[in-house]
Amino acid sequence: MKILDKYLLKTFLTTFATVFVILFFIFILQTVWLFISELAGKDLDFLMVLKFLAFSMPRIVPLVLPLSILLASIMTFGNLAENYEFAAMKSSGISLQRSMRSLTVFIILLSIVAFFFANNVIPFAEYKFINFRKNIAQLKPALAIAEGQFNDVGFYNIKVNKKSGPEGNTLTGITIHKKSQIGDGSKTVIKAKNGKLISSEQSSILQLVLNDGYYYEDIVPKKYEDRDKMPFAKSSFKKQIINIDLSELNKVDVDKESVSNTNTMLNISELNYTLDSLNKNIKTDILSFAENSNSKIEFPKKNKFIATPKNKPLPNDILSLYTNAEKIEVLKMANSNIANSIYSIEASNAEFLNKHKNINNHLLALYDKFVIVFACFLMFFIGAPLGAIIRKGGLGLPIVFAILIFITFHFINTFGKRLAQENGMTPFMGAWLSSLILTPLAILLTYRATNDIGLINMDVILAPFQKLLKKLFPTQN
Repeated sequence: MKILDKYLLKTFLTTFATVFVILFFIFILQTVWLFISELAGKDLDFLMVLKFLAFSMPRIVPLVLPLSILLASIMTFGNLAENYEFAAMKSSGISLQRSMRSLTVFIILLSIVAFFFANNVIPFAEYKFINFRKNIAQLKPALAIAEGQFNDVGFYNIKVNKKSGPEGNTLTGITIHKKSQIGDGSKTVIKAKNGKLISSEQSSILQLVLNDGYYYEDIVPKKYEDRDKMPFAKSSFKKQIINIDLSELNKVDVDKESVSNTNTMLNISELNYTLDSLNKNIKTDILSFAENSNSKIEFPKKNKFIATPKNKPLPNDILSLYTNAEKIEVLKMANSNIANSIYSIEASNAEFLNKHKNINNHLLALYDKFVIVFACFLMFFIGAPLGAIIRKGGLGLPIVFAILIFITFHFINTFGKRLAQENGMTPFMGAWLSSLILTPLAILLTYRATNDIGLINMDVILAPFQKLLKKLFPTQN
């Protein structure tokens, strides 16, 4: 039996390693395509591109690993069934469960490794990846500005004709358009013969030193009839320094959630600590809002209702206690109080909803570390019996089945997470929805493969039609 276990393990490992490398390479190309806007046109050296890809690789593993196990299982057991090796094993008294024993042990070990990888390596790589993207201009400030084109940097559009120097920090032929802070276009143009970029890793400010230039600014007259004259101011300078906030550089337009949310950069202990703090914070805010909800309600200065004796019954029309002028004041005050209360409730509700979504995201990140472990088992117990049933190996039919199953798993997983983020279901159900739906499929396939039942029993489907045809067209003796 040891020889058989070694043979099955060797066959599966060879197929699994090949499939994993191919799929990992495909997903890496997809990552490059997604972030091509951040890599292209910035004169990045080869080392920085490799660092960029190295930090993005670990996040791909939770996608590639279950798919690789599924495809390798279908191909391995499909080849064994196609070459009648399973028939030889069954004739020797070796069942499907016994043949899967050594591979099940390997999947257990692989799942443990995947758990520690998801809990330790992925959060660290995610932290490095996000900070590398945000600080790429701080590490090499010249990368923020490409030659011969306008570069959108915060409130400035900067164009240089040529970059020189060992770090590319010396600029020649500089044109800067300063954006208006009120959103009415560019009112200021700065031109300089040359300049230099100065930055420090300890500072978040990038300095642009300009030499021998001119400063043009459009002036908007207060009188409308004077605007047709298009007045402007012009001045020259020998040296001018512009400070640029590095947080405005290399803004990320792709996958914004991974930058704004830090839940992907935390391990289990850190997630539990953060969740505890977030839950306490939202409970405190709700209690504070409930206690202070009446503090903003205003009352009329002359309130006869408060001065009414306690034993005296209240009239049905409370406004009858007031004069007409006081009634108007009371109604205006009530209307204002209602409007303020509605605004306060809506604003607080939006704030509480955002905080609840943040808690949901952290819970989803926590459950994801366990989902990947179960996904490895699930894909193996779907792929192995499915390969034994279809009796096809190679890269044909197994790839079709693997893609269909994995797309279903990934779609349900994404749908569940999105729904959980919007409070459509609990984060636990959102994270485990795909696993709960596909688990019966794994049990069914294992049962049918163990009992040598085909994938679909055509007799069950065709029997009702055969009975109907016999009734419609009875045979004659």
